[in-house]
Amino acid sequence: MSLHIENTELLRFTTAGSVDDGKSTLIGRLLYDSKSIFEDQYEQIATTSSKRGEEGVNLALLTDGLKAEREQGITIDVAYRYFATPKRKFIIADTPGHIQYTRNMVTGASTANVALILIDARHGVVEQTRRHCFIASLLQIPHLIVCINKMDLVDFKEEAYNKIKEDFQTFSHRLDVKDIDFIPMSALLGDNVVEESTNMDWYGGSTLLYSLENVHIGSDNNFIDCRFPVQTVIRPYSDEYHDYRGYAGRIAGGVWKKGDKVTVLPSGFSSTIAKIDSFDGELEEAYPPMSVTLLLEDDIDISRGDMIVRDNNQADVGQDVEVMLCWFNEKPLQPGGTYAIMHTTKEARCKIKEVRYRLDINSLSRDEENKDIKMNDIGRVLLRTTAPLFTDPYRKNRITGSVILINEQTNETVAAGMVI
Repeated sequence: MSLHIENTELLRFTTAGSVDDGKSTLIGRLLYDSKSIFEDQYEQIATTSSKRGEEGVNLALLTDGLKAEREQGITIDVAYRYFATPKRKFIIADTPGHIQYTRNMVTGASTANVALILIDARHGVVEQTRRHCFIASLLQIPHLIVCINKMDLVDFKEEAYNKIKEDFQTFSHRLDVKDIDFIPMSALLGDNVVEESTNMDWYGGSTLLYSLENVHIGSDNNFIDCRFPVQTVIRPYSDEYHDYRGYAGRIAGGVWKKGDKVTVLPSGFSSTIAKIDSFDGELEEAYPPMSVTLLLEDDIDISRGDMIVRDNNQADVGQDVEVMLCWFNEKPLQPGGTYAIMHTTKEARCKIKEVRYRLDINSLSRDEENKDIKMNDIGRVLLRTTAPLFTDPYRKNRITGSVILINEQTNETVAAGMVI
């Protein structure tokens, strides 16, 4: 059996839950029931389970290899897992849920289409749940799936599910999340993960895998605002391509067609698209997230870090940028400090002009008294850059709305920011 998955859609999702919400078991169940693990892997964990004297096969062992390293502090990274079904390809960004790993969650969530928020049916909505949901909304993950797990431990009762759903909705309506789905499940027994549950006839919705395969992600990219950050200028200097001058990059927004009128930032010069080239030859139109080369009718001085936009729809150009920053580094943010900043393909330097407030992630309140931003803190900050950046609000475009800050001495990434 060979799956033809070259052209299937890719969905990235992130998982978040408190300790022992059954996240590893859920991912293990998803991989096993969707036939994404090999028999020898299954036999290996079956042997380990029986050695440990556990009943049945502990599917959590599929992902716990990573967890053991994490808990000893060897890696507190994001663990990426890959699996595919005939309908879609998936990348799971598995992130630790503790508050000291907020920065990992931000990293894993930044490219996700869907966030799975795990809730233990016995404990309901806890502080971690609110924090995970807030991070998902801050990073504008378009779809949330709330997995109410361990339903077997509350006898699969509908009341338990309804109560958690209501509790969740009382705070989630304050957050900027468009699409929330609730699924009652038992990862341990397999109810509603890949196979429909026979224990919860009262639930009329779909299983987790069905939701992941069918959630509409086509419109998650911005197809309205044309943004093309230039990565490199292509000049072959050969006889065959004597006058070829192309601007290569990955489309960050909008649909581009031959003949479109465009403006180049920061110079403000205008031109027309003469041709759109790609690895597979010339294209009539191009859209995110395609990587293409644009050729223009006019000879304009363009270099890496410039941005091509449409005449009537331009990015914000400025040197004062308001961002929500998540701080990654052990050394706290230095008010007035200077950092390198990267935005799309542009590099510059910036100064921390002002810390507006620090966010208390658990209560979602703004702390305007104690504005020290330490590792894993999130706060609103005003930056002043040495060169103009071409930005959009993060909620409008996750590519042109994001920046990272770098310590120039150590070259460490110290923060990730979302443009407000």
